[in-house]
Amino acid sequence: MDIDWDLLCEIHKDMPRQGSGRNKYTKKAFDMIPRIDKPNILDIGCGPGMQTIALAKLSGGHVIGIDIIQQYLDQLQESIEKEHLQDRVEAVNQSMDNIQFPEASFDILWAEGSIFIMGFEQGLREWKKFLKPKGCLAVHEMAWIKENPPQEIREYWERVYPQIATIETNLRIIEQCGYRSIGTFPLPEDAWWELYYTPLENRLKDLRIKFKDNSKAMEMIEESQLEINMFRKYNAWYGSVFYVMQKQ
Repeated sequence: MDIDWDLLCEIHKDMPRQGSGRNKYTKKAFDMIPRIDKPNILDIGCGPGMQTIALAKLSGGHVIGIDIIQQYLDQLQESIEKEHLQDRVEAVNQSMDNIQFPEASFDILWAEGSIFIMGFEQGLREWKKFLKPKGCLAVHEMAWIKENPPQEIREYWERVYPQIATIETNLRIIEQCGYRSIGTFPLPEDAWWELYYTPLENRLKDLRIKFKDNSKAMEMIEESQLEINMFRKYNAWYGSVFYVMQKQ
């Protein structure tokens, strides 16, 4: 299915997050990183930037959030102003596959649920040059967390994201890409529902009425519902896993 970005933005408009996560898991991952005084952080594919704001508060440093969807950046900018963080947080319209910053600019790169757009290995390899020596990268990425998943969910992921791998496979990729793994943990089920799937499912109910005569929109709406249904049924088998690593 081709993505209609305008429809996708309509589906996700004003959502608190564009994927799984909560501030307490952002903090858990951040606390694994060796202490850096006032680090420079690049939040890649930041969406509306809940974790961008959290990183600024956790680090005391300077954070740049990049995304290509202006609607999300506008939400982040509102949060920046609300939290009075204009001197330490920026929202920049920039693509993760064409990052326009000098090499070795950042102490920390961060990507919550966005690296799949690049692909896990490609993202690790291409972003590495923007880290300072011994800089750290934290991402969370979909992974199998249990062996031998049922056929239905296996076929679903083969269709929507065939690169999904086990945690062990991703840890090998991290090493092959020239990083040292610092820590890893799967996001618990509550990271999906409160700030993402529950508000999204409620939004879909309203959008079915709004777009009842728009077949393309209805297709995208039902694809979003299928994602929720699959997670509700099979979340014991897969999830988003945080990987925290250091450039070697």
